[in-house]
Amino acid sequence: MGIRHLNSDAYVNEILEILEEDAGVIIDNVLTKDQLNNITQDIDPFLGNTRVGKDEFTGFKTKRVGALMARSPECRNLALNPLINEVSKLFLEPHGEGYQLHFTSAINIGPGETQQILHRDRGVWGGYIPRKIETQLSTVWAITDFTKENGATQLVPGSHKWDKNREPLDEEIDYAEMKAGSVFIYTGSVMHAGGNNISNENRMGVFIHYAPSWLRQQENQYLSCPPEIAKTLDPDLRSLMGYSKGGYVLGFFTDPYDKEGKLESASPEKIFGDSADKYENLTTPDKLVEESS
Repeated sequence: MGIRHLNSDAYVNEILEILEEDAGVIIDNVLTKDQLNNITQDIDPFLGNTRVGKDEFTGFKTKRVGALMARSPECRNLALNPLINEVSKLFLEPHGEGYQLHFTSAINIGPGETQQILHRDRGVWGGYIPRKIETQLSTVWAITDFTKENGATQLVPGSHKWDKNREPLDEEIDYAEMKAGSVFIYTGSVMHAGGNNISNENRMGVFIHYAPSWLRQQENQYLSCPPEIAKTLDPDLRSLMGYSKGGYVLGFFTDPYDKEGKLESASPEKIFGDSADKYENLTTPDKLVEESS
């Protein structure tokens, strides 16, 4: 049957149903040509100086550009896309209170690149998290067309429900073929990989992933986008990146230079003068104990 495609006006519940069954779905024609051009212009200055990978997994003919929230205004819009965030919220929040930006990267697969090994992204946290907990909701935004010949992402639909040691047959592997401007959504528990590029063209995608707010992020957002840059961003984006608390006492900070006690055990939002802290007055002692037991 292959990876299913939906129109850009698809309902959230329809997307979630397919993710439950297949763990991957493509939403067609989400971005405009202007948005694609903006992303290309944002990324090209960094892509030209970026080195290729150092092993078969990162790819000897593949380039990666990170820190997209600091470097690309248009990629910030992708991270805040309302449809993607609604899907992320409903998909991830059953496994934790809130979700966060987990990883950003523009990945350019060059001609002659070999196939990446099939893997599950949940592996970044080792085998310590029970498989009944979904750890990740991932998006790949096609900046160029994705074809089987130029390295479109491979996916094994339904493999999120398999025994972890089961290997797919060739006929069980599908390709996320889509036009530029489309977005491929998949989960952290499904087997997938970058494809081999046997064409004469580059395949460019922007990867933006989300995870429950209690997990360590794959990309350290606070170093990739430090406060002096983050202060210029939309407060909702800062919060999504982790410049906020992920629970009543999860992710607070203390300013080591504060001698007035204004930023003692405070929400990171206070760095930017924001008064908002949704956890500040919500949890009673009894409720806090109940939720942590």
